[in-house]
Amino acid sequence: MELSKLGELEALLFAGGDPLTLDRLSAALSLSPSETNDLVARLQTCYQNEDRGLTLRRAAGGIQLVTKQEAAGAIRELYEKQEQKISNAAMETLAIVAYKQPVTKSEIEATRGVKVDGVVNTLTDMELIAEVGRKEVIGRPILYGTTEKFLVTFGLDSLAELPELPEELLDVPDGTEPDTDVPPEEKTPDEAAREEKTEVTENDD
Repeated sequence: MELSKLGELEALLFAGGDPLTLDRLSAALSLSPSETNDLVARLQTCYQNEDRGLTLRRAAGGIQLVTKQEAAGAIRELYEKQEQKISNAAMETLAIVAYKQPVTKSEIEATRGVKVDGVVNTLTDMELIAEVGRKEVIGRPILYGTTEKFLVTFGLDSLAELPELPEELLDVPDGTEPDTDVPPEEKTPDEAAREEKTEVTENDD
């Protein structure tokens, strides 16, 4: 079934996202600017129905397809339910990366006092931190820093907007390695039981 010009216009505005000028729309639809303008008016009339959640607005010299203001509550509810929860351990690690970046895992561990492999992987998967290079020391460990998504997530325009933190809380000398007796990350009861069983088996041997 062939799509009408009205349907094509709606599809173009949806796919475009940003405001599209009348000239761009006219070229894509193979219509004159006058014909396209009439089509825009027809589409806007369709959206005036109270059962419709979309509307058109003119912005930045173009036309944009947007949600109606009345739908704000439902949209907010959607995004609130999609929010990813960050554990306390992940927040502590993220704070260290944010204030000390670029920073290695060893430096994070020296500050937190526990292994952070799992937490770093989680934060990387969430795209809140990322590899930003290698430290020029023996072994060339990976350096981590925050991402643009970190700024968006926490409503920051730049890292300069981070609140001040007492220096002693994050005062870990460059190149510091974690102590060999640093406790590992907290294990679940099942993991602890499996390790204990393994140790018993080894002792029997």
